[in-house]
Amino acid sequence: MPAATLDDLRRARRVLFHGVTGAGKSTAAVRLGAVLDLPVTLVDEELGWLPGWVSRPEEEQIALVQPILAQERWVLDSAYSCYREAAVMRADVVVGLDYSRPFTFARLLRRTARRAATAEPVCNGNTETWDRAWGRESILRWHAQSFDRKRAWIRAREADDAGTPVLRLTSPRQWKRTLAALAPGR
Repeated sequence: MPAATLDDLRRARRVLFHGVTGAGKSTAAVRLGAVLDLPVTLVDEELGWLPGWVSRPEEEQIALVQPILAQERWVLDSAYSCYREAAVMRADVVVGLDYSRPFTFARLLRRTARRAATAEPVCNGNTETWDRAWGRESILRWHAQSFDRKRAWIRAREADDAGTPVLRLTSPRQWKRTLAALAPGR
């Protein structure tokens, strides 16, 4: 996919975020949706998880995402592997949050600690606990296991000369500048 420009993002009506766990995809998607006046789907909240930390079956996820992808306007904060290629093919731009491992892990650790301490509902009404944070199903462990794969996906797509343009951002400061350029005065 060719590199995207700020103008590509400004004109986009369908945007897919991709990045490592803890990069801030959901927050970025919500902010971009507000700036571009696009509806936002938070994948973990709406498609990926059922109560009790049960992963929604892939066929159900696909059935839920197909009507969203068919729309002319949307922002997805992520896309699970079972429908990622369909989302990429429909997207006008992929925003790749390609932040460093130490930064994203520290951000994820702070977020996980806050959520465990406050029992803040996430992912379709689930709550993070200290046992979950350090256990076999740990999101911190998932970060370590998936970091290289997710980062490689962004970079490979950006290097490809065909397909959906990728706007790869390497720092939160770069994202803030991008957002500010899209919405001066906001």
